[in-house]
Amino acid sequence: MIDNVALGIVQGALLAFAALFPVVNPLAVAPVFVALTHSLTSPERKVLAGQVAMNGLALLLGSLFLGDIVLEFFGVSIPVVQIAGGLIVAATGWKLLQAPDEDPDKRDPMGYAALESKALYPLTLPLTVGPGSIAVAITIGANFPSTPQPFAIDATATSAGMVLLAVSIYLCLGYADVVGRKLGRRGLAVVMRLSAFILFCIGVQIVWNGIDALFGVSASLGRA
Repeated sequence: MIDNVALGIVQGALLAFAALFPVVNPLAVAPVFVALTHSLTSPERKVLAGQVAMNGLALLLGSLFLGDIVLEFFGVSIPVVQIAGGLIVAATGWKLLQAPDEDPDKRDPMGYAALESKALYPLTLPLTVGPGSIAVAITIGANFPSTPQPFAIDATATSAGMVLLAVSIYLCLGYADVVGRKLGRRGLAVVMRLSAFILFCIGVQIVWNGIDALFGVSASLGRA
């Protein structure tokens, strides 16, 4: 019995990780992370990556267990969250596209003091844990079984999968400077612009998905 439960938790954790990793995609976030933190040293960047990973884990766990309750309390639907979040992601991508190239040799004397503010916004939300991953977490949590034992197993498995995801975020962001050094200043600028454009496109796609879902729900309600 215990072996079956353990196996179920492992399988559930891997499934949750597989569902969220492509949405969070820390590998794609890494070039943007390096560009936005070019003034930090490698140890500072690792500290910041750890904070982003912990913030992301907290956001995902909060969305998993409380997301549907909060949305229901305020009368907000997941498609609306997608639209609002997609607009933020698109605006962030557009801002990065329009930002002038900065000299990476210029040190920010307030590097350590700026860690906390950079960790939460924009590096955690919406760049790393955006509306797409939050919507996935809310959907998973809303479909947990209501009976105690299956709920505990599913909740433990999904939480473990999110911990694995947080570890992957830390590894991808904390060691992204290795890639940055290999790319060089010009290569990093090119990758930054490309990543910003992709981020803008992702934001537009999230908005479109939210609009499509919202109108689909409205149409079905009208037919009913």
